[in-house]
Amino acid sequence: MGLTSKFRLFWTAGRGLAKGLPEASESSNPLDLFGSWYEAANQAGILLPESMTLSTANSDGKPSSRMVLLKSHGPDGFFFYTNYGSRKASELDANPQAALLFYWAVLQRQIRIEGRIERISSEKSAAYFKTRSRESKIGALASRQSKELESRALLESDYKRIAKKYEGKEIPLPEYWGGYRLIPESIEFWQGRANRLHDRLLFIRDGDSWISTRLYP
Repeated sequence: MGLTSKFRLFWTAGRGLAKGLPEASESSNPLDLFGSWYEAANQAGILLPESMTLSTANSDGKPSSRMVLLKSHGPDGFFFYTNYGSRKASELDANPQAALLFYWAVLQRQIRIEGRIERISSEKSAAYFKTRSRESKIGALASRQSKELESRALLESDYKRIAKKYEGKEIPLPEYWGGYRLIPESIEFWQGRANRLHDRLLFIRDGDSWISTRLYP
């Protein structure tokens, strides 16, 4: 066994590789299970465990994916923020269905989440925007995300101009920037196991409850 495999085995032991996922049960709550897995990823020292792949599709069904950061989660769903003029935002506005994917290689775990998307209120977006670093706020104002950029120098010039404009002042929330909430309709947990006999547990929303099913690897 190579060094990488030994390291992976060390971290996954007791986190699923040997023990695995619980049996499928309609009484299980996938949001609670997500919370425990997310906390385990944090405790494992994984760099940016909040990183997730966001997949969208345009009105013609053509898909695209990119990495974004999960900013909060709970009974209300999964929240992230972006420029409303970006490609992802235009696709979400045209087709408000999306998929999220978390993959924590060292733990041999991944979570697939699918559901509908909606924008959150400007008040909630503003509250989060206030928590961002000053540099990130200036960057949000300087970027016309996904639009053509003539040169890197132009972007850096705009950043400096905006930084000077708001020197000593509070930086406002741009009207074209804010959050989205994904309301999950299905959540699938994948746990790597020995001999590639991996565990997969799928939860489907059924009104206010969930129905769970175990899947073949």
